[in-house]
Amino acid sequence: MTHVRLFFRLVAASLRGQLRYPASALLLAVSQFLVTGIEVVAIWALFDRFGSVQGWRIGEVALFYGLVHTMFALADALGRGFDVLGTEFLRTGSFDRLPRPLALQLMAHEVRLSRLGRLLQALAVLAFASVAAPIVWTPATLALALFCIASGVALFLGILVLQGTLAFWTVESLEIANVFTYGGVEAGQYPMAVYARWFRRLLTFVVPLACVAYYPGLAILGRADPLGAPDWLGWISPLAGFAFLALSFMAWRVGVRHYASTGS
Repeated sequence: MTHVRLFFRLVAASLRGQLRYPASALLLAVSQFLVTGIEVVAIWALFDRFGSVQGWRIGEVALFYGLVHTMFALADALGRGFDVLGTEFLRTGSFDRLPRPLALQLMAHEVRLSRLGRLLQALAVLAFASVAAPIVWTPATLALALFCIASGVALFLGILVLQGTLAFWTVESLEIANVFTYGGVEAGQYPMAVYARWFRRLLTFVVPLACVAYYPGLAILGRADPLGAPDWLGWISPLAGFAFLALSFMAWRVGVRHYASTGS
């Protein structure tokens, strides 16, 4: 409980610091809303022109889009410390002065209010999907939606943790992680069934994005998987997101043991 209280105190301090300049915080949030909104317009234009993509309608794709962007908005807000670990902590030596637990300190380092714009836009798309797609919201499907969002946050946070872990060896934060964060968001906003087999396997068994978004999305829609996966899979597959985060923190502990202090 002490660590939990410390985390929320650090988050509150981060938010208060950003709210010292409310106009700047608001403009950053609005810019996030507008930038991601352009993607929504592009998807709408695609379906307005063709009607469907391999049998998928705009309401169904809106569900996947809203789920994935909600996951990423929350994870990105919490993962800033790992993203800048190399440049802001390792190179300057300030990592030596971070109190334990280190991961908790980094998660609360800068909880970015600007990501509220992406989150609100994703929730708006989810609201649209609830109207445009054949979704019957029951306590079970609502619980599944919350479960898969939580697991998706764990997945994307795990990718950021791995990015930070690599900085113990490279000092610089490698941009290759963006292939799986921003690239994963772009891929996850469409049904996995539209992709090639090798890409589906990558996003199922290596970075299990399909497990936290696609299969639960099918269960929420009440739609059978065109690729033949059993209907029950969507109810348990989100566990893969939490497993990925656990493995990421195992790698993190290896990186911390490898770290050689700057002596500052």
